[in-house]
Amino acid sequence: MTEEPPVSRRSGLSRRSFLQRGAAAAVALPGLTALLDACSSASSSGSTSSALQIATPATPVKWPIYSGNAPIASGLEPEMNATLNLYNYVDYIDPNALKSFEKKYAKYNVKVSVTTYESTDEALAKIRSGTIPLDIELGLSYDQIGKMVQGRLIQPLNHSYIPNHANVWDAFTNPFYDVGWQYTVPYTVYTTGIAWRDDKVSTNIPALPNPYSVLWDTQYARQVSVLDDARTCMGMVLLKNGLDINTHSTKDLALVLQQLKALNAATQPKVNVTDYQDVPTGVVSVCQAWSGDAINMISYMPTGQSPKVLRYWFPPDGKGEVDNDLMVILKSSKAPVMAHLFVNHMLDYNVALKNFGAIGYQPPQTRLNVADLVSSGFIPANLSTAIVQPEWFNVGYRILELPPAVDAEWQAVWQEFKAGAH
Repeated sequence: MTEEPPVSRRSGLSRRSFLQRGAAAAVALPGLTALLDACSSASSSGSTSSALQIATPATPVKWPIYSGNAPIASGLEPEMNATLNLYNYVDYIDPNALKSFEKKYAKYNVKVSVTTYESTDEALAKIRSGTIPLDIELGLSYDQIGKMVQGRLIQPLNHSYIPNHANVWDAFTNPFYDVGWQYTVPYTVYTTGIAWRDDKVSTNIPALPNPYSVLWDTQYARQVSVLDDARTCMGMVLLKNGLDINTHSTKDLALVLQQLKALNAATQPKVNVTDYQDVPTGVVSVCQAWSGDAINMISYMPTGQSPKVLRYWFPPDGKGEVDNDLMVILKSSKAPVMAHLFVNHMLDYNVALKNFGAIGYQPPQTRLNVADLVSSGFIPANLSTAIVQPEWFNVGYRILELPPAVDAEWQAVWQEFKAGAH
């Protein structure tokens, strides 16, 4: 890469510090069922089924285009004097991206505002209510797409307004959760692994037969944390045991509970989502972490301490938890042309790269590669393993939506674990 912009690390809360998907999902489930029942009117194909489709890599889904919710026409002029309302996690977009968009389309007098949410379930409820004007949601998990498409809450895309989609990895031209990218555009990608300070952890974690086991190592008692997210933390226990991270098996879930209780007994872990500051400041020495927050740890190193002590492990063969977040245009948008142009703006290489520097979470841009990111100083070499590789999306494991009854079993295990946590 040439003349890459310098890293601009913001201080503040991580996008992921607000992700409490597990607990929120259990609370939101009755409302979701009501939503799907209410939205079970006939689709363009004439189907009247209200059953929620669940997309998986083995059973990809091409969502229908419903009557009354067609893509906007091509060649339309952008709306004048529009205020584009984004719905997003706190600190999950570079403020300069908003300013550069307003400057680019200054002749249309466009303004961009941001309203924040704390979980995608909260966002879903607010969008359903229609109480706030919204145009675009960022940070959406792909396991929410079925709910939103079948609930007629997002509008299908007109690809002619989003030519910068050509900049992203091929996997996102035909993702299993939205075949043909009819409704979604990728925003960020991330992995889930283990982060630590190598000046406080003597174990050679990558060399362990099972690196996840370090979280159970009694020599690090009271110096461990795991993510306060049911699917992510329980998924890690399943991976540790070579099991399906989307298991429907009661036997598997019983094993997860047994091992989580053993974790409590062995290391008394903190259960939170503040690892991005807890590891660099020494509150904990080793933790389960998202790759984006491993990168964000750089910003929280105490004055005079080098970020070179930070480390991140993810299976080098890519066979770990890999996921991505999305952008969608809401059906309620009053400025759909401008909304399409904003999505396209965020897929511009330079905008995406600066956004990466600001939020720590990687865009799936084809021009990004580990060697260039390290050689340019954008990412320190000791955290190069936090860079997501496109091929991992072919071999890694994705957190998929669960049927409601299975999800309830997961939540029961999670609540029992947390009840015994220290």
